[in-house]
Amino acid sequence: MKFVEKIVTSITSHTTNQAFCINETYYSYADLISEISKIRSRISTGIPDSEKLIGLVTNDDIQTYASIIALWLEGKAYVPVNPDAPLERNHKIFELAEIRSIIDSSETLIYKDYHSIASHTIPKTSVHLKPKTFSGEDIAYILFTSGTTGLPKGVPITFHNVASLVNAIEAEPEFNLEASDRCLQMFELTFDFSVVTYLFPLLAGSCVYTIPKGSIKYFYVFKLIKEKKLTVLTMVPSIINYLRPYFSEINAPDVRYCSFGGGALHSDIAKEWSACLPNSKIFNYYGPTEFTVYSGFYPYHPETHTKAHNGVIAIGTPQKNTSYLVVDVNNKEVPLGTPGELCLAGPQMTPGYWKNEEKNKQSFFYRQENGMDVRYYKTGDLCIKDKDGDYLYVGRVDFQVKIRGYRVELAEVEFHAKAKSDRKVNMVVVDILNTLGNAELGLAIESEAFDTQEIFNHMKTKMPDYMIPTHIRFINEFPHSINGKIDRKKLKEYFDIK
Repeated sequence: MKFVEKIVTSITSHTTNQAFCINETYYSYADLISEISKIRSRISTGIPDSEKLIGLVTNDDIQTYASIIALWLEGKAYVPVNPDAPLERNHKIFELAEIRSIIDSSETLIYKDYHSIASHTIPKTSVHLKPKTFSGEDIAYILFTSGTTGLPKGVPITFHNVASLVNAIEAEPEFNLEASDRCLQMFELTFDFSVVTYLFPLLAGSCVYTIPKGSIKYFYVFKLIKEKKLTVLTMVPSIINYLRPYFSEINAPDVRYCSFGGGALHSDIAKEWSACLPNSKIFNYYGPTEFTVYSGFYPYHPETHTKAHNGVIAIGTPQKNTSYLVVDVNNKEVPLGTPGELCLAGPQMTPGYWKNEEKNKQSFFYRQENGMDVRYYKTGDLCIKDKDGDYLYVGRVDFQVKIRGYRVELAEVEFHAKAKSDRKVNMVVVDILNTLGNAELGLAIESEAFDTQEIFNHMKTKMPDYMIPTHIRFINEFPHSINGKIDRKKLKEYFDIK
């Protein structure tokens, strides 16, 4: 695939540049080439050509990143597992993907039932970077996300999907990485955002700065921005909530690009954050794992581009070769300005959930367009298309709850709860069941306790009584998933109303 060849061209053209900064240690592109070649040699001699899916233990080291490229050169896919995740879950992922071989850079190999390649002990070999010939329909990686049944849900992404992402981003004139860029990679490699934060810097010959495991993520990001003078930031919005107390100390004129995704970006904090980055373009990206990371974006600017709904910045327009469609419960397109479920079509879409036909039938559908059957993915996100052609994020389909028979958007309640508060803290609304089994709303506030009378008085002037939370909990630190998103399911456990 072309993008794999582009990686090879880039890394061989920038051998003296720094490729990674991992826990204060720099690795040049020459170092990366050496690691890729060693690991590829062991793959080609130790794993049959027919074995396409390879487990990868995602340590924060040069061998793990080199393993991804080595596998791609061989036309194989990586199936990542987090070494800090429960062993039983990782075994289940390997079982579901029918993994036989694992690449692991850990000091101690714990997956005894598999053919394990200890990537940190392979002796130096000659450079071998020419990609094998393989199909674009072959899988490049499979990410396993939480499934509603309790089993992890596999999302395979093909080489063609990744190539289509690369083509779409490279076609965007507003975004152009350079070899001199210093790029943040704050994501665990089991999270799809990690793909863009290592792939695009490698394609440009830039340096990737990672976050060591076990560190306080937001504090280390602050440190990297300040000490390493990063120029490209890709973040989840929750990170800047934690950085907010330090905004007065952050002046980062070196930052050229700051991209957000993986959660709602709120307009109040976006404006404050933009003041910390006086020379940066800010993009609010949108895209699910099933659509190879990004599907489109909104170019936020604190003075000229501030379009929002309920205080959440717009997700903008689809990128090259991607189509958006807003539908009702029957998959029929809704009129402009009407909320509906956002559906995506285009070459970045996964071929379907891994060996899960029931989920595929629920999540994908075909629609006749210009005499052709076009396949769409149902995102589960409620959106509105406005008269300018921009898409506004309303909330999740599963964040739309029924209270006393009325439909309630949790995001709208959150917006009005925050609107009157002078405290810049996280507020999340969850639906909970009372002792009678009826749904009620609970307001979780990430703070020490304070008087909320003014907040509730304001909400009562903006919303009917059934939308006013009847329970409130102050929580010092919200629970988060490994991807940095607020864990709403765990938040509900704080509301014990029995």
